[in-house]
Amino acid sequence: MNCAVIQFAGSGGDGDCYHICKNILGQPVNTIFHKETFAAQDFDFIILPGGASHGDYLRPGALAARSKVIKSVIDAANAGKYILGIGNGFQILLEAGLLPGTMLINKDLKFYSDDVFVRVENNATPFTNLYKNGEVIRLTVACKYGNYYADKKTMEQLKTQNKIVLTYCDINGNAAEASNPLGSMENIAAIANQEGNILGLMPHPERCAEEILGNTDGIRMFQSILQYVEGGKIHDCSRRS
Repeated sequence: MNCAVIQFAGSGGDGDCYHICKNILGQPVNTIFHKETFAAQDFDFIILPGGASHGDYLRPGALAARSKVIKSVIDAANAGKYILGIGNGFQILLEAGLLPGTMLINKDLKFYSDDVFVRVENNATPFTNLYKNGEVIRLTVACKYGNYYADKKTMEQLKTQNKIVLTYCDINGNAAEASNPLGSMENIAAIANQEGNILGLMPHPERCAEEILGNTDGIRMFQSILQYVEGGKIHDCSRRS
């Protein structure tokens, strides 16, 4: 599986994502600077990592979404390549129009950094096929603008098309205001596009991918993609397992 990690000015998670692809998954990986381009056929899996691209000026992801490399990311997405946006990478996908909705400031108007529990709502995606539906996993978030918002029509589409992939919950899998620290609508932590080859999530799976970190719940997200690519499976985000 040929991997690419997009590096923006201010990226903070690019090194971690590179490490996972190369040293944990054992796959070839390249770092692509935001001023560069690439051919869609060059990579199977493309990561837009977390951080504070361009200092979060204007709004998080707004400037990065207009970087030269985004045209290549869009071409790759249209070619069915797997695109993962983590944290700021999720914000960039929203700003680039590759996923619907937007991010508002967190409900308490403050930067939030802590572990969270999320429930797997759809394991029939390339990113979650090694999880079980309803499974509760622990990841970590670190953001000031992670409050997912979309209009009523978009929210209905996310629900009816089964594009809500992860939701914030408590340790028992129950949705509650206290378990949704960012204030996201419908407790949304991750969504996929209609075709199922793009996933955006605010929690950071790359920070929960090794025993040395005290949590390995995130590694299965990367292993899921590897399994899909190597197995040549056809993804279908609309069905449930």
